[in-house]
Amino acid sequence: MSEPVFRLARPGEGPAITAFINEHFDMRLPLLNRPELYEYYFAGHGGAPHFAVAEADGRLLSAAGYIPAAKAPGADVWVSIWVAARGHNGVGLELMDALPGLLGAQVLACNNIRENTCKLYHFLGWQAERLRHYYRLGRPGAGGWTLAQPGAAEPLPVGGDLTLEPVPGAEALTALGLPPSPHTPRKDLWYLQRRYFAFPYFRYDVWAAREQGRLLAYAVTRTVSAADTGCAPVLRLVDFIGADEVLPRLGKALDALLQRSGAEYLDCYNAGIAPAVWQAAGLRERLPGDGVVIPNYLTPPLHDNTEYFYFTNRPENFVLFKADGDQDRPNLG
Repeated sequence: MSEPVFRLARPGEGPAITAFINEHFDMRLPLLNRPELYEYYFAGHGGAPHFAVAEADGRLLSAAGYIPAAKAPGADVWVSIWVAARGHNGVGLELMDALPGLLGAQVLACNNIRENTCKLYHFLGWQAERLRHYYRLGRPGAGGWTLAQPGAAEPLPVGGDLTLEPVPGAEALTALGLPPSPHTPRKDLWYLQRRYFAFPYFRYDVWAAREQGRLLAYAVTRTVSAADTGCAPVLRLVDFIGADEVLPRLGKALDALLQRSGAEYLDCYNAGIAPAVWQAAGLRERLPGDGVVIPNYLTPPLHDNTEYFYFTNRPENFVLFKADGDQDRPNLG
């Protein structure tokens, strides 16, 4: 066999790559096989589909699907799907290592990898570890807690001088622009508009924090209703775009959203922002083995914790939330 060639997919190759992934992945992925999800994540809209491949002698050996964080060439990306043909796992790892160069991306990351694959990314010299989980309790119902199994029942004290105002749609987001943020992957307005106002399933609430007319941050939440859980609503903080120091100034505003929603708790999965910052914003960290249960799967509820793992090739200033990549989506068959 000749040496493998690593390249980006060409226009029209989507069906062949999808067939290859379906053949070699250990399950049939809705992201590829439901037309609306394939169109949303990978179709490329007028250009090549969002895949990179390794091939030799005209045969595909590995493929990776990616999601750009911005529209311009060289955007940072999240890897969504990665598979190698049997006996070619090493080629698959080489493809992952080559992907930033193929795309011109500085930051490559993946949300929700399998824990036992962390060592593969460590081999590349990348960061791969557990995603931290934070929460703030609301009020229990008349019968007590129906979803959470909290430890310390009293919520942390909160302060903050900033409010959160709703951003009603993509046009309003364009008018506001982007806040200053050191975080990577670098998200642009195209990405934010598409992710939170054009997603084919969930409805998101985008909130702006401003000071004297100057935009400081966006926070993005999603409410899971009592009708969906069968008992109590839950409020999820799924993204934040801004500087770390803005978060503690939003503590009261986040608590106000929690109280107005009537949710049993607000939760947030995050990497890259220090636990002390979240604590100052009023959110406790759930730690493995601490006895606290903050369910992640809610429709229907699974009364257990969910641990996520992630990787990034550049941990400096890297920040990841639940809605990044292909996560925070319905569990579809």
